[in-house]
Amino acid sequence: MINEEQMTPKQRQIVQAAIELISEKGYAATSTSEIAKRAGVAEGTIFRHYKTKQDLLFAIVHPVIIQSLAPVFADQFVDEVFRKSHPSAEDFLFHFIQNRFEFVKQNLPVIKIVLQELAFQPEIQSTYKRTFMEKVYPAMNRTLEHLKATGEFRDLDNEQIIRLVAPTIMGFLMTRFIIQPNKTWNDTEEIKTTVTYIMQGLKP
Repeated sequence: MINEEQMTPKQRQIVQAAIELISEKGYAATSTSEIAKRAGVAEGTIFRHYKTKQDLLFAIVHPVIIQSLAPVFADQFVDEVFRKSHPSAEDFLFHFIQNRFEFVKQNLPVIKIVLQELAFQPEIQSTYKRTFMEKVYPAMNRTLEHLKATGEFRDLDNEQIIRLVAPTIMGFLMTRFIIQPNKTWNDTEEIKTTVTYIMQGLKP
């Protein structure tokens, strides 16, 4: 997600080292001297490119926020999941979870940093909320209304459905990629089991 074309070779080394260390140890526990050592540069080189460690953090996080939540990326997610025809609610849920699974898998180190900082950075929070409400929620709302109208989901408030479903999916992804990444996983079967669990709670 990081636009390396706009960086000097030194910046690319610094940002890559920072991504690795911050995703492993957290922002607060990572020092600029460690970043410099991993990047193979002098510590002073970091501060020639970034005035503070906070500036370095935002050099990593901001492109992720902008690119992963920009309208074109949100539209791509909506096109891939919500605007396709699904023969059943189970099929919709499977493709929804699989889509988010691949997204996390491809961008895990930087996503870990975003998750770490989400509670502490109001700008990250507001960007996520705004893009979700403007782009993703309307498509999700239409899909849920359709699934309720066809009798596949219970007639619950849509926001309540989201509150029930989202933690289940996030819990699976967190366990799979962050809590127990080295466990032997059958990813397809895990996604199917997650779908079955959700459907048991949402079927009329």
